[in-house]
Amino acid sequence: MNVHFIGIGGIGLSALARFMKYSGHNVSGSDIKQTPITEQLEKEGIKVTIPHSKNAICGQDLVIYSAAVTSTNTERLEAKIQNLNIMSRKEALPTILKDTINYSICAAHGKSTTTAMLSSIMQSSALIGAISKEFGSNFRYLDKVLAFEADESDESFILSNPYCSIVINTEPEHMEYYNYDTTRFYNAYKKFLDIAQIRVINAQDPFLNDYKEEAIRLYPSQDIKNCNFILKDNQPYTKFELKDYGSFEVWGFGEHIALDASMAILAAMQTMDIETIRKNLLQYKGIKKRFDILQSDDNFVVIDDYAHHPTEITVTLQSVKLYNKLKNISYTTVIWQPHKYSRTQDNLEAFKKCFKGVDQLIILPVWTVAEPILQIDFLKEFGHYNLIFADYIKTTKGKIELFKDDRLIDTITQGTVLGVGAGDITYQLR
Repeated sequence: MNVHFIGIGGIGLSALARFMKYSGHNVSGSDIKQTPITEQLEKEGIKVTIPHSKNAICGQDLVIYSAAVTSTNTERLEAKIQNLNIMSRKEALPTILKDTINYSICAAHGKSTTTAMLSSIMQSSALIGAISKEFGSNFRYLDKVLAFEADESDESFILSNPYCSIVINTEPEHMEYYNYDTTRFYNAYKKFLDIAQIRVINAQDPFLNDYKEEAIRLYPSQDIKNCNFILKDNQPYTKFELKDYGSFEVWGFGEHIALDASMAILAAMQTMDIETIRKNLLQYKGIKKRFDILQSDDNFVVIDDYAHHPTEITVTLQSVKLYNKLKNISYTTVIWQPHKYSRTQDNLEAFKKCFKGVDQLIILPVWTVAEPILQIDFLKEFGHYNLIFADYIKTTKGKIELFKDDRLIDTITQGTVLGVGAGDITYQLR
């Protein structure tokens, strides 16, 4: 088929586009601006139109659009005029994934990491909402066995054709989509589990603890023991023991890393022997934007992390504390780019607490796309921190400069700097 992706520069949609191209289809796409992802797609032979243009629509067999693309988009309108087959990303999943043996991973936190770990262990195909450092992409194709990062934000995980459903946690998130109906939210997770042949769950999650159907259950506080954190070639690693299967080592710092790895191990054990799993786990080298160490000198460290929810920020800061202890660094600066007004408002009380213990908090403007702008008084709500407001940052080797109204207001040259957020902060930190 000739398949066109509107919003192809997104981390999730670009992976699906790559998957379709590798499967033998002719793939094109468009986005609002050029990014490293769109540039790489073009190098891979996918024509990308920047910005969106109705001229990009020319009788394709299928047009797929991302959740951020509204009904007024010029390409959606043109595809409708041409009477083409138009699907949202969510609607297209059954078509794209129908021939896979899909290990589908979902959670509020940790799903990208666990998906990449599972792909490393099983040496399988992968569709991830992040860049795996093992193979330098959010996609690879090896065989029909697929490690797939599923998405609960729009209930599309139910359409992911899971052979094995893996759920790490079910903390409510994206509740605006569910009209703040927790019953609907949890019912979606239940359906995601029910339709799979194999289920792997964190049984200490409050909702998953009550799941009645047959499942492989992990009880982290009982099953994961003797966590130790080490630096190898200046990179973070966690050693841990899982049940009676012996010791494992995995890239990353923290008990949450041991939890993610354990979920992947238990899923892989259904078809693999434990020694191969132990060996293959070492091939996991982390994923871009998850505790991504961009600079690391004796007195100046820059870490980029996708954390954009209070729980994620809290566990990432715990990892920073472990890293600082091993590096003998005593000062931590956090640069936070809030992601979406709705998420910030819905979790405001938790955001106010999650930066506890940081020496300095820098807040950038809210990163927002296609949502109402809410009035949030950041000075009032976060005034209990050592606070700086900046419009943007510039990063070079050994320093980060802060700008307000296009004027340099401060420069950071010492300590650990952690950047958190799901917007363009990742590019500003590079």
